[in-house]
Amino acid sequence: MLSLNHNMDITSQIKKPILEEMELFEKKFQQSMTSKIALLNRITYYIVNRKGKQMRPMFVFLTAKMISDGEVLERTYRGALVIELIHTATLVHDDVVDDSNRRRGFFSINALWKNKIAVLVGDYLLSKGLLLSIDNGDFDLLKIISVAVREMSEGELLQIEKARRLDITEAIYYEIIRQKTATLIAACCALGAKSVSEDEVQVEKMRKFGELIGMAFQIKDDLFDYTDEAIGKPTGIDIKEQKMTLPLIHVLNNCTSKEKSWLINSIKNHNKDKKRVKEVITFVKNQNGLAYAEQKMIQFQQEALFLLQDFSNSTYKESLILMVNYVIERKK
Repeated sequence: MLSLNHNMDITSQIKKPILEEMELFEKKFQQSMTSKIALLNRITYYIVNRKGKQMRPMFVFLTAKMISDGEVLERTYRGALVIELIHTATLVHDDVVDDSNRRRGFFSINALWKNKIAVLVGDYLLSKGLLLSIDNGDFDLLKIISVAVREMSEGELLQIEKARRLDITEAIYYEIIRQKTATLIAACCALGAKSVSEDEVQVEKMRKFGELIGMAFQIKDDLFDYTDEAIGKPTGIDIKEQKMTLPLIHVLNNCTSKEKSWLINSIKNHNKDKKRVKEVITFVKNQNGLAYAEQKMIQFQQEALFLLQDFSNSTYKESLILMVNYVIERKK
């Protein structure tokens, strides 16, 4: 329980300078989804009530306030709303693609209302997001988000293409996670900056900041599969799903050809065998796979922090620094 409370303490500390904005954002988010169709309203009401940590809008508001000395515009709210609407749409579609019945401990939309409705709801949320930008002439913000959605789709497809062959390089892995995970956090930070500033250098700096955090975030996720602090035992879920994560890639590219054959054979043909999965986890640990991934994660984190140095000190900047540290220290 301790780790959960620790997580909550940190997130409430991060949220402190943007509490008002986040409360107003939640109201606006609810309003942004309303429809004349009762079924849709039932589903969107369900979506609003199962919200997660809300990291994306937090990034938008903290970045905007750090750059503008504490000001946010109506445009900042619209940017945060569009990103959350479109992100929610992709999650609803993801659950259909993955045939997943749960998300964050709740039933997924497709589990409750079936795939056809889930796909249509995803489309609806996507169109609501697009129209919110278009109706207000926020084409610059819409461009940032649209590029992110394109990259996320490409990243997912690149991962699927490469998963069939287990000879993935570290460079391809970084490209996959940059597109799949980092591009959305990068868009949030770029959007927050762009909503209050015309300074392209600043916008690009914050985009890069978000990208680096996203990279660190994904590597941390990779490490959870091998470490037992979060859930009491290593899960090995990524291995079961033949997902190529950084610890595994590093070991595959740095072991003997005999060990490599054994590893590939284990992942391809014995990934449901609990004992074999456990052996793979132990092997990856002993070959410094985790230590290497951790070192890379810290490298991305340090580069992100470095980008914040030029901004003047404020509670918003402090929260962003907390956020960067939370990404790699979180327990789940």
